[in-house]
Amino acid sequence: MTTTNRTERSATTGTDRSTITNTARSTPTPPSTPPSYFNTMYAGAADPWDLAGRWYEQRKYALTVAALPRRRYRRAFEPGCSVGVLTGLLAERCDAVLAADRVPAAVEAAARRNRDRSHVEVRTMAVPDEWPEETFDLIVLSELLYYFDDATLREVLQRTVDSLEPGGTLVTVHWDHPVEDHLRTGTQLAPLLTGLDGLAPVARLDDADFVLHTFTRRLPDGSAVPAPAAAEGLV
Repeated sequence: MTTTNRTERSATTGTDRSTITNTARSTPTPPSTPPSYFNTMYAGAADPWDLAGRWYEQRKYALTVAALPRRRYRRAFEPGCSVGVLTGLLAERCDAVLAADRVPAAVEAAARRNRDRSHVEVRTMAVPDEWPEETFDLIVLSELLYYFDDATLREVLQRTVDSLEPGGTLVTVHWDHPVEDHLRTGTQLAPLLTGLDGLAPVARLDDADFVLHTFTRRLPDGSAVPAPAAAEGLV
């Protein structure tokens, strides 16, 4: 899933909806964005957010890929892949990529876009209820997490950490302006991500329009993976 149409934004209420907790809440979190929203978007256009055409998206994707701390990855997972534009860029850095989306039209478009990349697989999958059994050394959550209510977001993040191999990389990037169909902004998601157990921060970019994080899964002894400069003996 991706950011809403840039020409159709509307502000959310001023309520802070960024806190995830297992305790009872006096004000329930709004429910996750319903599947009908995404089905309607793809029924109206093949690429409803113009991911393949907008410079905003191209620049964001370039920064996302540039934030990866390793040159190559064995296997990546990209849930919410939409029409597969970022999928193709990840494929250049990975031996295998599993991309997924809940909307069949998006899955068909992503598979078609990446049909010449035999190491890319695209599945119809509604996370977190459907989740791959494999483990990955790269997971990319791009424009996805703000669609989930608290309970669902907790499950997505837990499944993400559980599926990420020790030493693996997690990259998240999310639109940072209020949108009616988003439960959180990138800034509101930030403390939830940085507070995840088992992850070590690598980089954070607070762009004018989005927030990007890179983490690595800590090694079994609890240590963090060496940063690129240290890995190459520069420091």
